[in-house]
Amino acid sequence: MDTGIRRLLTFALVGVVAQLIDGALGMAYGVTASTLLLSSGATPAVASASVHLAEVGTTFVSGLSHHRFGNVNWRTVRWIGIPGAVGGFAGASVLSNLTAAWVKPAVATLLFLLGVNLVARFAFGVLRKPLKPEHIKGRFLSPLGLGAGFLDAIGGGGWGPVTTPTLMTLGRMEPRTAVGSASASEFLVSLAASLGFLLGLGGQGIDYALVGALLVGGVIAAPIAAWAVRRFPTRVMGTLVGCLVLVTNSRTLMIWAGVPGPTRLAVLLGLVAAGALLVRGSARKVKVAVRAAAAASAAELAAGPGTTAPASAPA
Repeated sequence: MDTGIRRLLTFALVGVVAQLIDGALGMAYGVTASTLLLSSGATPAVASASVHLAEVGTTFVSGLSHHRFGNVNWRTVRWIGIPGAVGGFAGASVLSNLTAAWVKPAVATLLFLLGVNLVARFAFGVLRKPLKPEHIKGRFLSPLGLGAGFLDAIGGGGWGPVTTPTLMTLGRMEPRTAVGSASASEFLVSLAASLGFLLGLGGQGIDYALVGALLVGGVIAAPIAAWAVRRFPTRVMGTLVGCLVLVTNSRTLMIWAGVPGPTRLAVLLGLVAAGALLVRGSARKVKVAVRAAAAASAAELAAGPGTTAPASAPA
């Protein structure tokens, strides 16, 4: 098979996997795709521009799919999406004019921190009791959207890792609604950031064939991910994605710092081993939660209608 065709198929597959993750978790498409592009030699501006151009299509389809399955709160979309678009355009304009050698490791550091956020959120995080989305004030959502949009454009990803966990934790929004609302509002951010990059870069350095491959893969996966958001074990996938982002961006940072090859390999193998343990632990937590829910349901049925199961003794 021709090398060029194999590369396009690889990026299309990445688009499928990244969108399945993003649509189920409300994050990680940009971080995953940007990390791959940076690893293949693209500059931070070109990587982010390519991802956002692809996301114009993927987020549009994803938003419609989430709306169809009832996962979107449109009030939240308005309050974070419009400021997010402003932040995205500003971030794209800034990154397009940065050419210093420190930009690539700086972006890799940002992506690494987003990976830490994913691992902390899904491997160790605990959701609060959900409240109705209307309880989240606009004065809180607008700065959230503005900052997340700027971060998303600068880092080639970051909208989901910032907005989705924030809506679920600080905002105490129902998980599927947080995921659907973040995904739908990201269309505005991607559109504005793409415009900023096209104006700033003039299209130079962007491989539109790779953008098309990422777009096609993402569009194929978007409806499936929106359907799966209610059924998928998000804790496991979130932990896995976070670990992958940490590994790939650690490699970029170590190469920039001049770390010898054998040392890099040892560190990466250690991170992979630690990631495997975290993913395994997350899977066990999911199983324990499922069993506890089943036991509670069985106890409620055994108690019969009109009765209340006895409270458990304090720990």
